[in-house]
Amino acid sequence: MDLIEEMHIFIHHMEVVNNASEHTLRNYRLDLKAFGAFAKGEALSKRLIRNYLAHLQIKGVSKRTVLRHLSSIRSFCKYLLKERKIKENPAAEVGSPKLDKPIPKALSYGEVEQLFHMPDTEEYLGLRDRCIMELFYSSGLRISELAVLNRGDFDLRARSLRVKGKGKKERIVPITQNVAQWIKRYLDDLRRYEEGKPHTQKDHEAIFLNKWGKRLTTRSIDRLFKKYLQKSGLAGRITPHTIRHTIATHWLEKGMDLKTIQVLLGHASLGTTTIYTRVSTKLKREVYEKAHPRAKKSVNRS
Repeated sequence: MDLIEEMHIFIHHMEVVNNASEHTLRNYRLDLKAFGAFAKGEALSKRLIRNYLAHLQIKGVSKRTVLRHLSSIRSFCKYLLKERKIKENPAAEVGSPKLDKPIPKALSYGEVEQLFHMPDTEEYLGLRDRCIMELFYSSGLRISELAVLNRGDFDLRARSLRVKGKGKKERIVPITQNVAQWIKRYLDDLRRYEEGKPHTQKDHEAIFLNKWGKRLTTRSIDRLFKKYLQKSGLAGRITPHTIRHTIATHWLEKGMDLKTIQVLLGHASLGTTTIYTRVSTKLKREVYEKAHPRAKKSVNRS
């Protein structure tokens, strides 16, 4: 079997029969051309594919790009098998390199205070924004979860919120007395009900309203955070989602077990929650290096 010729036939098949996008076809052309050049006439086999992937890694190609090359080769092999040009798929047992999961960023306690003091709570919208920040940090909500909160989801007596998470799954999240008071103060603020004002409440169910009295959207929450991050000097380093990572990390540092953190954050898998053990270790190391008086002393070899 002429490997190069079969690659050309495969790409033509993907274009004409499967109506693949130009982007996909371009990747097939580039990846299979490189694979064919590496093969140098060698027969298609599991060994050849593994050697090629090792060759890419030695060259310093990123894991994500290696995965793309492997995906192209797998598609090619499936086609050959379907067309009965090979008896078994040599790519079937070739494992994929695992992508490194980036460690989420987290704020220190001091940075949390720095950010939370940015809104002017004497202003109506500043009060709302501080309330949002306090709630994010108290409960580790996602932006999407905070935006859809209704008055009926807030239980002041029980100090809890009913949160609608991913996949429409609901969970009850406890909130601190501090946050409960911030929410009550915001909901009870008379400016919310001023007649004839643009910000007067028009959505009677939503907790958080925009400057026109309607429900605050996720995009608006993201925008207001960017404003305060710029003002605080933390812009470029964090996003609103960082607050969720931060409280999870701080919970862990205060001794909360991973299973409880999983439930509070609404993670479907405990494996997703374990990333915070790495964040906690990294944060402690950064604090140690910054605080230790001799952390940056070098050994005098004289």
